[in-house]
Amino acid sequence: MKLKIAFAGFRHGHIMGLYKKAQDSAGLEIVAACEEDEATRLELQAGKNVEITHSNIDQMLATVPCDIVAVGDYYSKRGSILIRSLKAGKHVIADKPICTCLDELAEIEKLAADKNLQVGCQLDLRSNLNICGAKEIIKTGVLGEIHAIKFGGQHPLLQDSRPGWYFEDGKHGGTINDIAIHGIDIIPWMTGLIPQEVTAARTWNALATNCPQFNDGAQFMFKMTNGCGVMGDVSYFAPDSCGFQLPYYWRFTIWGSKGVLEFNINEPVLKLAVNGSSGISQLVPPVKAGPDYLNEFIGAINGKKVDLNTKAVITAARRALTIQKAADQSLYSIQL
Repeated sequence: MKLKIAFAGFRHGHIMGLYKKAQDSAGLEIVAACEEDEATRLELQAGKNVEITHSNIDQMLATVPCDIVAVGDYYSKRGSILIRSLKAGKHVIADKPICTCLDELAEIEKLAADKNLQVGCQLDLRSNLNICGAKEIIKTGVLGEIHAIKFGGQHPLLQDSRPGWYFEDGKHGGTINDIAIHGIDIIPWMTGLIPQEVTAARTWNALATNCPQFNDGAQFMFKMTNGCGVMGDVSYFAPDSCGFQLPYYWRFTIWGSKGVLEFNINEPVLKLAVNGSSGISQLVPPVKAGPDYLNEFIGAINGKKVDLNTKAVITAARRALTIQKAADQSLYSIQL
């Protein structure tokens, strides 16, 4: 029997990836789609890519029988939609970030546990071939103990084409929470190491000078339980004209006691240098992709044991929000 899924909000384009996956999934049936923002609703209806059935989310929740609610509204609105959907007895899945404050996340976590419901998130880097290849390489022990990790997820700002709400007070929720969650989720999954403490975090306004409240620069450091240091930069500083194709887009360098591994998600090779060798080996990643976020979510609903489960989603969100809080409030040595 197919699971019935309803969509709540389309204010960010990422939700269209989930909508297309739902259309193509043998295990899902789209039964409703709601957009409360009139301009966005009219745009969707004109494009004919989405069949909008409702203009009020609470009305949809009250009248449409469904198993899952998928949320793609603007960032600071998502938490309340997830909470109302969970209270209505629905599993929920959202684009990242799933919410913009720790209090909402705590309520989402409690409702999911109390009602035995699943929380999913579009954390799609786990399926990247190079990341899966890196996970397998690390598992062999060739790097030894990992002592330092540096990653960059720099995005182009593309201010003229991004949704206007990005730059409105109170709707975005912070660049670290927006972007860094991918790296924060991937690094423990890839290495087996657990984040422990924020050691530094900063956001600032650099390129979006006409929107001084929008901090497009974002850097941070945190410590893993084995003492490994992690440095991340997820600023919106990539050249607009280059889009998302540069090798600096989701680039990871992992330093261990026996060697170093470097790769990005755009180039089909991983670079490995180990002690005892004088050069760099170029390794081809595996052919098989890693776990798909939607398949993991459906599997969890159906009682299967999966890696990207509710606990993993909540944990990644909490770590991202905690680092964002450290940057916003100039707080350090915060437990993750």
